[in-house]
Amino acid sequence: MSRIGKKPVQVPAGITATVDGQKVTAKGPKGELFFVANDEITVALEDNAVVVTPANESKDARSKWGMSRTMIENIFKGVKDGFERKLEINGVGYRASLQGKNLQLALGFSHDVVYEPPVGITIAVPKPTEIVITGINKQQVGQVAAEIREYRGPEPYKGKGVKYAEERIVRKEGKKK
Repeated sequence: MSRIGKKPVQVPAGITATVDGQKVTAKGPKGELFFVANDEITVALEDNAVVVTPANESKDARSKWGMSRTMIENIFKGVKDGFERKLEINGVGYRASLQGKNLQLALGFSHDVVYEPPVGITIAVPKPTEIVITGINKQQVGQVAAEIREYRGPEPYKGKGVKYAEERIVRKEGKKK
């Protein structure tokens, strides 16, 4: 039994939620998102809360039960508050800047890396060594952060590169004479 799936998802104030078959749509101050649940999941709107239940007792239906509830909770949070991911840049000469909407990164290559964010994602650079990615879709925000980190991931000897703000780099000792 899914302990997460058992709990109904309360619709926050200021958000209108509609359930049309398998499709859950949420409209809020930040925008509009939808989630289409799998056919093995039943979704219903009861007492200003979305209730998710498995359609049958198969292992496949139960495995998708908790995930569907979490996805619905994430679209509610996204249209109400949005999501944010912070990246830090470490290294001599490594820096970030905005060029219009595009992110320009100097990461020790012979050329600057220019990253064009997808629609719905906003990138801010409060400091040259800090990048803030915001958007209403949690998956998209995480994907953009992962793509930027991929250009020059943190290395274990000096810790140079792009890392998540909450990430801890396990350092290696290096050579000895």
